[in-house]
Amino acid sequence: MYTPKHFHETRIELLHGLIRAYPFAAVVTRGSGGLAANHLPFELVDGVLHGHVARGNELAQQDGTEVLLIFQGPDGYISPNWYPSKHETGREVPTWNYAVVHVHGRLNVIDDAAWLRRLLETLTDHHEAVQPQPWKVGDAPEDHVEKSLRAIVGLEIGIDRIEGKFKLSQNHPARNRAGVIAGLRERDGDGDVELAALMTRQEPTP
Repeated sequence: MYTPKHFHETRIELLHGLIRAYPFAAVVTRGSGGLAANHLPFELVDGVLHGHVARGNELAQQDGTEVLLIFQGPDGYISPNWYPSKHETGREVPTWNYAVVHVHGRLNVIDDAAWLRRLLETLTDHHEAVQPQPWKVGDAPEDHVEKSLRAIVGLEIGIDRIEGKFKLSQNHPARNRAGVIAGLRERDGDGDVELAALMTRQEPTP
């Protein structure tokens, strides 16, 4: 991933934080037919990524293969009109701000009903927590749960290498960054508020 030094993020707490906040990843593998991509949610547990797929998914047959997971945070178009410097010199152009984390590792396929059930309970409890009446795996009939478990396999990916690119106008002076944050909040499109919040929280990389 091309990452100029302004945007290179190495702080593990921020990289893990993005994964936890945006757990739906693109999973890229290379097989006999070339590159393939799947899209799956993951749970980060003690520095290891856990997920699951249907048995018919090609990933279920790729134990030990090298994988690249791409986690995408908020992103948005940045208008040069939001930069105070543009109104003084005219020397600005549009761009796109975003935050992404790339995880490199190897796939470990797990065919264990007890492991899978724990994973599904963890994922469900996590994502159902905001619901007024959270659904739990135990709410479904036990025979249905068992049938569902037989239809999937688990995925475990240890993190061999992790890269972060947080392109959040760090190459601009503070007043331009403030202008971008204000512009995003005013536009209030899909993901704009989240992107502005991330820019507000982000401190320059040491």
